[in-house]
Amino acid sequence: MTEVKAILQQVAGGTLQPEEALSILKAAPFDDLGYAKPDTHRFVRQGVREVIYGEGKTAEQIAGIVGAMGESSNILITRLSAQKADELANRLHIRYDTVSRIAVANPKPIELVGSVVVASGGTSDLPVCEEAAITAETLGSCVTRLYDVGVAGLHRLLCQLEPLQSARVVIAVAGMEGALASVVGGLVSAPVIAVPTSVGYGASFGGVSALLTMLNSCASGVSVVNIDNGFGAGFLAHKINTMEDLKT
Repeated sequence: MTEVKAILQQVAGGTLQPEEALSILKAAPFDDLGYAKPDTHRFVRQGVREVIYGEGKTAEQIAGIVGAMGESSNILITRLSAQKADELANRLHIRYDTVSRIAVANPKPIELVGSVVVASGGTSDLPVCEEAAITAETLGSCVTRLYDVGVAGLHRLLCQLEPLQSARVVIAVAGMEGALASVVGGLVSAPVIAVPTSVGYGASFGGVSALLTMLNSCASGVSVVNIDNGFGAGFLAHKINTMEDLKT
């Protein structure tokens, strides 16, 4: 961070133009911890800080990465086991959700904007739904949850038309045959992000059946992320949700 301070001092002293400083910061390197290279300037380039993937990392490594990110707040840590969360809680200030397995380091309240709807086919899809919802909320999007509104009982979905049709983006999460995304796509004008889940019986092939259904959706405006990728859906939904705010 000493390099950043030096750049800012040059701007303050008039020897470096703000535009030049911004270009330098966007191309700035990373911290080298040996086991990881945290991208400390991703926020400058993308408007969102680097997210830490928890699986395969030790609690000590995760704590080191968070520490390298300085005083940053609301740092997302995904796919974190409860055991590692307990270990991290002894080192950091974190908020942990057992359903989504997401932790937020240095949590601070933020203003939520726009409207993201997360709809699930069934209750068994909740871990993926909550991963999407908490990701979007942590980044700053206002999220409405519509759970267990699958097509096997279509009336449950149709009575939720108001929040669906007023959303800036809808995340449709479903396993089994994955038909929810096509139905939602035919009801709303907003972009729909389809998330296939690994929920289902043998012929669902661990989510491949839902994935193929969503990829072959007859509804226009439906995009698809990978199986069980709630984080990717939540991140993309936030980007879409805040596009209008970025213009103003």
